[in-house]
Amino acid sequence: MKKAIVTGGAGLIGSGVCKTLVDQGWEVASFDLKAGEAGTRHILCDLSDEASVTRAFQELGWSELDLLVNNGGIANPYNGPLADLSLADWRRTVDSHLTGAFLMTRAAIPMLRDGGGVINMASTRAFMSEPETEAYAASKGAIVALTHALAVSLGPKLRVNAIAPGWISGDEDLRPIDHGQHPVGRVGRVEDIADAVVYLAQARFITGQVLTVDGGMSRKMIYAD
Repeated sequence: MKKAIVTGGAGLIGSGVCKTLVDQGWEVASFDLKAGEAGTRHILCDLSDEASVTRAFQELGWSELDLLVNNGGIANPYNGPLADLSLADWRRTVDSHLTGAFLMTRAAIPMLRDGGGVINMASTRAFMSEPETEAYAASKGAIVALTHALAVSLGPKLRVNAIAPGWISGDEDLRPIDHGQHPVGRVGRVEDIADAVVYLAQARFITGQVLTVDGGMSRKMIYAD
């Protein structure tokens, strides 16, 4: 049975990734501060803390791994006015995404089987921004750079890619105009990202790439009326 670790497995996207992998026969462990999707093994872990990551891998006790999905991190992209953004809050956001991906990947390397992979969760916010999202955007931009650096360093044994989700809906009410911003005609669903994870997990000739999954939203020119 193939084995995967998904960080942030209790969150919106993470829970969907866990569910899809379990449904396809994978053994899945979620590293998070909260309990995750049913059918996954939950391991308590603060991704930004080196000692916590070390303890989490010890608790997991696996000797082999096929896939690491670095999905965890603070989900709220808004940090407020830059003049009011404290260094502690900046570091909290950056560490949750970027440092967490580094610590998890470093710990997983000895376990990953030949042909295995790492998938990092970036964001279209690595390439385009709303106001007052500096810490999150910087984190996701760094994830993109980390991805191609790791792909070069860890190949040919391992493949490292990233996914850049766009607008992925949870339970919020959506308007026709929300869907209309997307050339595919709808806002994204968790399953869209989970399907991309499955694809990259088995795409043997793809590494160092960022797969944008946003329904074409970031390709559409928008003019104010």
